[in-house]
Amino acid sequence: MKSCLIITGGRLDLSFAGPFCKNNRFDKIIAVDGGLEAVKALGLMPDMIVGDFDTAKQPLIEEFRRLPFIIWDVHEPEKNETDTELALRKAAAFGCTHITILGATGGRFDHMLANVFLLYGCLQQGIRACILDAQNKIYVIDEPYTFRRSEQWGTYLSFLPLLGEIKGITLEGFKYPLTDYDLEAASSRCISNELAEETGTIRFREGVAICVESKD
Repeated sequence: MKSCLIITGGRLDLSFAGPFCKNNRFDKIIAVDGGLEAVKALGLMPDMIVGDFDTAKQPLIEEFRRLPFIIWDVHEPEKNETDTELALRKAAAFGCTHITILGATGGRFDHMLANVFLLYGCLQQGIRACILDAQNKIYVIDEPYTFRRSEQWGTYLSFLPLLGEIKGITLEGFKYPLTDYDLEAASSRCISNELAEETGTIRFREGVAICVESKD
């Protein structure tokens, strides 16, 4: 397993991110444009810095430019991809199979929503990727998955369709179980479930599910 931490330019609670980064080790760290400020505040040293640098402050860019061992991936502002998508591509090129993204929520909603959809591209490549903030852990699945109470990010577990309908959802070990239920895109049926046992399993015949583990 080769892991990567990506810090992008959304809002980031440093009181959460500091302990998280201290308690977890990553093989690669990628800073994304405005995320460079959080990287500096957290005392991290990125292996790569990606972006068009329309939000990062120039003195901070110049400070990191003095470090010869950092790889720079610089792009024009007029481009087809977001900086976060470019960073995910670089993480995949590094051979990373597990990616954690910080700073991907709390800012512009269009960017935040796009970041969730980008998780599907990782899934298609066999990469386990998630978005984390102080309240939420967000990832996508297309096969059975078991949740363990001891590993949960928060009390609540929610499931949403990423690409249309999720067919045949069965939830076992949950407070609100389901059996062979078809979850439509325009439904909130699977919001705010909880584990009733030490483990809970979701299975479905077809579709891709957004999983959100959240704290109140």
